[in-house]
Amino acid sequence: MKNLCWIRRDLRLHDHAALSHALSSGETTIVFIFDKHILDKLKNKSDKRVTFIMQSLQEMEKTLQKKDSSLIIRYGKPEEEIPLLCEELKIQKVFTNRDYEPYAKKRDDTVAKKLALMNVEFETFKDGVFCEKTEVLTGSGTIYKVFTPYKNKWLEHFEATGNNVSDFECPLKNIRKFSHKKNILDYPWYKEIGFVEDAPLLTGGTSEALKRLKKFDKLMPEYKEARNFPAVDGTSNLSVYIRFGNLSIRDMIRAGISDRSEGAQTWLSEIIWRDFYHMILETHPYVEKESFKRDYDQIKWQGTDEDFQAWCEGRTGFPIVDAAMRCLNETGMMHNRPRMIVASFLCKILLVDWRKGEKYFAEHLLDYDLAANNGGWQWSSSSGCDAQPYFRIFNPYTQSEKFDGDGTFIRQWVPELARASKKEIHRPDPLLFQDYPRPIVSYEANRVRCLAMYSAALPKTK
Repeated sequence: MKNLCWIRRDLRLHDHAALSHALSSGETTIVFIFDKHILDKLKNKSDKRVTFIMQSLQEMEKTLQKKDSSLIIRYGKPEEEIPLLCEELKIQKVFTNRDYEPYAKKRDDTVAKKLALMNVEFETFKDGVFCEKTEVLTGSGTIYKVFTPYKNKWLEHFEATGNNVSDFECPLKNIRKFSHKKNILDYPWYKEIGFVEDAPLLTGGTSEALKRLKKFDKLMPEYKEARNFPAVDGTSNLSVYIRFGNLSIRDMIRAGISDRSEGAQTWLSEIIWRDFYHMILETHPYVEKESFKRDYDQIKWQGTDEDFQAWCEGRTGFPIVDAAMRCLNETGMMHNRPRMIVASFLCKILLVDWRKGEKYFAEHLLDYDLAANNGGWQWSSSSGCDAQPYFRIFNPYTQSEKFDGDGTFIRQWVPELARASKKEIHRPDPLLFQDYPRPIVSYEANRVRCLAMYSAALPKTK
C-alpha cells in the first residue's frame, strides 16, 4: 500500500501515532504543507515561529536523507494540495494526527470528503493529547466544566490503562526512497512562502527538545515553587516544543511519572490542564471568540485604545507588567507567572476586553496554542470554565515583590530602573526615575472600577 503521512503540529520522527501506523502498513511518504490559510494572516513576515518550524523540518530532512528519503514540502491550501499529491503519487491512504481547533477540524473534514471522491482513505489518530473529549466524562456521561474533578478522573483513567505511555514505534525501513531539488535543506523556502529567517531564542527540532527535557529532569523536584519566579531557571522551557510536536505528549508524561516529587505532580497537573483546555475548545468551539460563561460577554469594557497600546509596548508604568511585555515582544516568550500578571492587569486594571490580549499573545507567542491561550485568558478574566472569581484581582505591586523580590527580572527588561533599589524598583518614584513612564492608571482606583464593571454586567444572585 502506498501511504501518505501528513504532518502538521507534530514535527518529529519518533513516538508519532500517524507515522507509526502508516509505516506499519506500507510504503510511506511524509508531507508538510505551509498552509496559506494560516501564513497569509501573519502580519510579521519575520515571524520567529516560521523559523522554528523550518529548523524542525530541516532536522527531520537530515534524518530522512540518511535513509535515502526526503520530506515533500508544499505551499498552498491543504484541501487542494493533499488531493493533488495523492493523485501524483498514486496514494491509497492518508494518515494524520487529529487537531482539535475549529479551523483544523473544518480543514480535515474538507480534505476527507475530497479524498473519498478519489477512493483514497483518510484516517486520523489521537496523538496531541493523552485524553480526548469522550475519554474523561462525569458519572452521568457529560463533559467536565471544573478542572479538579476532571483531573481526578483523568488520573483514574490513566491508572486504569496501566499508566500506558509506551512509544509509537516509527521504524523508517518502509519510508519511500527518493530525492528532489525542492527539499527543505536546498530550496529557498523562505522566499517561496514570503517570509524571512528570524532565529528564535530556542532552536527548533527534537534533538534540542530532548536536551531540554533531560535538563528539566534535574529541575523537576523544585518545579512547584521555582516555576513562579521569572528570574529563576525553574521551568522546562518546553512549551514551544510541545506546541509544534518536537516532543510527544507521552514524552512529557513519562518525564512526570518518573519522579515522585511534588514538582513532578505539578508538572503532570499542567499536562492535564492542557488536555482539559483542548477538550473545552473541541466541545465548546464558540469559546474561540466568546466567553465560556456567556454572561461575561455583557461586560462593557471601559479601557481605552491608548491604555491597550501602552500595555502592548511595555510602558504602563508598572514595572513587572512592562518587563514581561518587553520580554514577549523581543523573544516571543513569557514566563507563566508574568502571563497571569499581565492578563489580570489588562482585564481588571486597564479594563480592556480579554480578547484583545488573547489576540496579541496569538500574534507574538512562540508557543502560541489556541486552546491553552484561550483558556488562560478566560481564566484570568474570570469568563472561562473553572476560572478565578471576578473579584480576585492580582495586585501588580505585591506580585512583583513576591515573585521578583530582588528586581532581577525587571532590571533585565526595564533598563530605566537598573539603579533602583530592591524596595523602590517595584513601585518607582516618578521624580527619581523620570525616564520611566508614570503609571497610566491608579491600581487602587481601577480595582474599584473593575468590581463595579463586572458587577453591573452579571446576573444578581438571590
